[in-house]
Amino acid sequence: MRKYNLPIFIPHRGCRHDCIFCNQRKITGVDTEVTPDDVRNRIKEFLSTVDEENSSVEVAFFGGSFTGLEMATQEAFLKVASEFKSEISGIRLSTRPDYINTEIIELLKKYNVTTVELGVQSSDDTVLEQNNRGHRFSDVKIASKLIKDAKIALGHQMMLGMYGSDPLKDMQTVRDIIKLSPDCVRIYPVITLKDTKLEKLFKDGVYKPYSVVDAAELSKNAVIEFKEAGIDVIRIGLHSSDDLEEDGGIVAGPYHQAFGEIVESLIFRDKMEEKIVKKNLSDCDFVFHCKKSEVSKAVGHKKMNSEYLSQKYNIQLKVKTD
Repeated sequence: MRKYNLPIFIPHRGCRHDCIFCNQRKITGVDTEVTPDDVRNRIKEFLSTVDEENSSVEVAFFGGSFTGLEMATQEAFLKVASEFKSEISGIRLSTRPDYINTEIIELLKKYNVTTVELGVQSSDDTVLEQNNRGHRFSDVKIASKLIKDAKIALGHQMMLGMYGSDPLKDMQTVRDIIKLSPDCVRIYPVITLKDTKLEKLFKDGVYKPYSVVDAAELSKNAVIEFKEAGIDVIRIGLHSSDDLEEDGGIVAGPYHQAFGEIVESLIFRDKMEEKIVKKNLSDCDFVFHCKKSEVSKAVGHKKMNSEYLSQKYNIQLKVKTD
């Protein structure tokens, strides 16, 4: 079965907070109202383009804080998605940890929501306060338990390089998230966007963002720890889009269209370098075996691993598939 995720963006609706890094129109590419009829038409149109017998389609409400919407509005959207319950595999939504309670959980269960992703961002309360998040990490713990107790799959979204954070705090967030055992995580290095409070902090010299190299190395370490804990990493870095990249929308920060691929390449580089160092290899060919689907990661984004090994060890990388 081929899996599809059908994102439906509810632009900044439901969120009553103004995080210093947030510019939802730039992130989602959407700044107009979305109605239940829009959702229905979007699902119908998408389903008409896929082979339903050999496809698994999940409807995902992203963009705003879904459970911060009025209850009647939440129900209207969920009701539309549930009209297609025989044709879709599930309903996913993202929200804030302080917008989850027993009443909302009952509504989500009523419409068979399968996954709820929480915007955790950091486990450090001081960092959360400095970024105007409006919640504490204790809210994440409470919301995570309510979701898991309801037998709904739990997702966590975290950010690297928030204002007031550092690599040690970021990795502590990784470990604190692991303790809560979510089913999946998304890792987003902070990008300084135009028309945000973070832009002013950056231009005033108060905030220094990570470089692509530093963010990728830190993301690599986070991915390794999550995977070792059995937690699925379903996204690394923001999706590339014209809205993000046009008109100076990105002011600073570790944005790269292939950021996730770079991180995965670094993971494979570490595996190869460990073997090379252990065997004290240099000035030779090095054969690395992997799955066919992993060849590009082994060679590296734009052959970055091949070039790295050649320059550092005078080793020629040969990738073979098992």
